[in-house]
Amino acid sequence: MHFLRAISGPALRLWGFSTLLALGVFLITRCVLLAHAMVVGQQSLDSLLPALGTGLMRDVPVAAVVALPWAIFELVIRQKWRERLRWPLFLLYLFTLLFVAVAETVFWDEFAVRFNFIALDYLVFTNEVIGNIRESYPVGRIIGALLALSLLLGWGLRRSLRQQVVTEAPRVPQFVWVAGLAGLAGMLAWGQTPPEFSANSYANELADNGWRSFIWAARQNKLDYRQFYAMRPDDEVLADLRRLSGHAKVSATLQPVNRAAYKPAIGDHGRAPNVVVVMMESLSAEYMQAFGSKDGLTPNLDRLAEEGMSFTRLYAAGTRTVRGLEALSAALPPLPGKSVVRWPDVTNLNTLGATLGARGWSPHFIYGGYGAFDNMNGYFGAQGYKVTDRRNFADGIIEFENIWGVADEHLFDQVLLEIDREHAAGKPFFGHVMTASNHVPFTYPAGRIDIPSPGKRPGGVKYADYAIGRFVEMAKKKPWFDNTVFLFVADHCAFSSGKTKIPVHRYHIPAIVYAPKLVAPRKVDTLASQIDLVPTLLAMLGLSGDDHFIGRDILAMPPAEGRALLSTYQNLGYLKGDVMTVLQPKRRIETFRISADGREAQPMATDPVMAEEAIAYFQGSALLMAQHGQDGGGTKVVRP
Repeated sequence: MHFLRAISGPALRLWGFSTLLALGVFLITRCVLLAHAMVVGQQSLDSLLPALGTGLMRDVPVAAVVALPWAIFELVIRQKWRERLRWPLFLLYLFTLLFVAVAETVFWDEFAVRFNFIALDYLVFTNEVIGNIRESYPVGRIIGALLALSLLLGWGLRRSLRQQVVTEAPRVPQFVWVAGLAGLAGMLAWGQTPPEFSANSYANELADNGWRSFIWAARQNKLDYRQFYAMRPDDEVLADLRRLSGHAKVSATLQPVNRAAYKPAIGDHGRAPNVVVVMMESLSAEYMQAFGSKDGLTPNLDRLAEEGMSFTRLYAAGTRTVRGLEALSAALPPLPGKSVVRWPDVTNLNTLGATLGARGWSPHFIYGGYGAFDNMNGYFGAQGYKVTDRRNFADGIIEFENIWGVADEHLFDQVLLEIDREHAAGKPFFGHVMTASNHVPFTYPAGRIDIPSPGKRPGGVKYADYAIGRFVEMAKKKPWFDNTVFLFVADHCAFSSGKTKIPVHRYHIPAIVYAPKLVAPRKVDTLASQIDLVPTLLAMLGLSGDDHFIGRDILAMPPAEGRALLSTYQNLGYLKGDVMTVLQPKRRIETFRISADGREAQPMATDPVMAEEAIAYFQGSALLMAQHGQDGGGTKVVRP
């Protein structure tokens, strides 16, 4: 008995007590997230219940590691200071557990996943993220409640805490036990890959642990395609990529143009038209009446869809703004890990702005927020765009702003000024405009719409639509309007959660080309990807000869060849017809038949041809970036 007491002395007993506390918090957190998935995500209880047992098994080693500081505390700190510090440090421990649990719940409410690389990015861009949280949630009251709860729990557990240390124990056996058990717990906790025991993505996420998933995201924030995904010979991939794109030459590097060969296909008496790409924050197709909504949130966009060219089956490349920016600038399929926009030192990239700039357009990137976020300013500036964000808007334009950005109407006022300047200088304008108002905290100027600010998601959508309608009406009064092509397209959908690995219905976005004097109204029903809009615009401008992008001209694409490229952080999807081929790490390939509404996915045998085409797109994109001199981390590489 004396030996057992010696080897299970204060450090192990206190460690075990703290581990049980962490397990309790993890279980309560999982139950809250499960309830959220049922109420908000409309998931059935029977599909989620297995996550409770699986999650508990994954929680045990994580809880042991989270409680490890207590074992170190008992080993390292002298007895006198242990007595003095145990109570305040225990309160800090309780508060940390509770704070992370609340943070997980908030993160789940927005993304329906455990902490991932987005949470990691949030630690980098603290100004926008912390400001966004402060404007969206009663932070003071939440912190106060957590402090009060920590004090209450600490007081209730004070006797149990005191009982954990009743005798001193030899340091050497204590250290051996602690080191061994801590090493084992660490290997079990952070050696685990994300759970994939269920076909339901909600269940897989529930079974994970937020502490573990955050560390995993930190370790996996950069994924090399060649190391983790299915491969084919490079020469075959490039040949297929040229065939699939319809170009004899496909390149990630900006190619020279023959200026003398260009004659505008559309425009005012041969003068090249202005081109304005408006990327609408989080504006899913499901909000528009044109796609079945009955909420009346987008009267202006619905009108533009009737009067312009509307692409009815277009899908976003990813679930974050940087994926939309990447697709609408470089027309690159989404590579695993970080978006190209986030890569450092990427220059001379083949982008729409650089291509038009070589033809005489003046390329601009205009953003209503701080362009340092997600490296937007750095990326577009390096590609030759003139960058304008909220810091250098004209005096007097900004009348309303929140932490995320200025009100969209003020952003469009700045856009009008920039076009006026270029028109006065006799240069055609190209602008890539990124909005910000349809984003948490969903605040906007009063009196604009019938939903008071903050209006949550419906108010954000309706105000964004109002600002677009106002922009178009103001543009109609300008001398350059009749010679301007507008493209209104979402960066991604408002939600990314779903039951499947890549929930197709969460990628459906509107895309409308509006130029009443230049482009006839029509609906284009071909299945297409966000990366196809760049080649489509170039073809409409008569610049198909400058098109060296991976995407395809949607208007020239036979409907039977329509396809979309979609991604999460790790899963790369190739949708053709109703079949989705998904490339995954560890060189796995899975195939699903997608339901008509995009919500369900039934596993099926993989079609070798579909798999080869999927690999051609994604491996080919990685190969082109490698040839461009980038490997995803800014390191110069040389390929034979």
